[in-house]
Amino acid sequence: MSETEKAKILVTGGAGFIGSALCRYLVSEMGHAVVNVDALTYAANPASLAAIHNSPLYAFEKADIRDGAAMAAILAKHRPDAVVHLAAESHVDRSITGSSVFLDTNIMGTASLLEAVRAHLDGLPAAKRDAFRLLHVSTDEVYGSLGPDGLFQEETPYDPSSPYSASKAASDHLVRAWTRTYGLPCVISNCSNNYGPCQFPEKLIPLVILNAREGKPLPIYGDGSNIRDWLYVDDHARALLMVLQKGRIGEKYNIGGRNERTNLQVVQRLCDLMDRLAPARKSHRELIQFVTDRPGHDHRYAIDAGKIETELGWRAQESFETGSEKTVRWYLANEAWWRPLRDKVYQGARLGVLPQQTSKQEA
Repeated sequence: MSETEKAKILVTGGAGFIGSALCRYLVSEMGHAVVNVDALTYAANPASLAAIHNSPLYAFEKADIRDGAAMAAILAKHRPDAVVHLAAESHVDRSITGSSVFLDTNIMGTASLLEAVRAHLDGLPAAKRDAFRLLHVSTDEVYGSLGPDGLFQEETPYDPSSPYSASKAASDHLVRAWTRTYGLPCVISNCSNNYGPCQFPEKLIPLVILNAREGKPLPIYGDGSNIRDWLYVDDHARALLMVLQKGRIGEKYNIGGRNERTNLQVVQRLCDLMDRLAPARKSHRELIQFVTDRPGHDHRYAIDAGKIETELGWRAQESFETGSEKTVRWYLANEAWWRPLRDKVYQGARLGVLPQQTSKQEA
């Protein structure tokens, strides 16, 4: 896929959090045509695409990646120049108590998509086939847990701890196998924790913002010492296009924000922002509650983004300080986006609690 020419890019899962950010970026800022393929499961929200919904560069197809015939028809209809594969079940807590949909969507869905793309490429002229790329978007969670030192690199062995991360690890392996066996032109990216506007409110940052706004408890697993690297979603969207255009077939690229924080530090930062931007009678920090830890909770993730930085020239533009303030301000200003989700889809109850666990809190 050329860096200079405008392209038609098929995005699976484009109504999700990262997918919608990528679609908005591709259409509004870069002028590429986008075909959004999404099954519209609970975490998808078409409202996230309102800014580009009426653009002549944007098309939507409701379909499930597990449906090989549907994917074949969509590929034949739109004839994209590239595919970015984001469609996945992604919430670790939900995977703990309901792993089957993660295995089915993330593993078998990826296999079905790979086969549909492979059959599609077989029918293309040589020049179009040679220019085609498939980017599989994965997670740093496939690497397992780090100790107090070190960073995940592209060569770090896989050691997933949750059903979610195991399903993503399996899908990564499928993509590499289809590249090696069938010559499918694939690239893989593994990103750290994303945050920003339009994230479904089951995830930590939007959950804390909305609970704080409503004066509800702010749950922190264990003692809050678990560490994650945080990546602003718009930075991630820029990185994905760079990897799609410039990444080498068969390679993988780690994408991280170089913003390590403990979960407690994240929640405290959000509380302090809420104190300033939406003050209440008491400090929002008083709402913090430590709850029973999640099973298999990895202690630390941290990405070495050196390869994408040096090879492709990408850098994260947002620090956690700037990105977190933008995120809080967005949720405070966009109740029309999150209120239907909060009222009808997910009210903030804790997920991922096994029967033998006793939770100290129900959010």
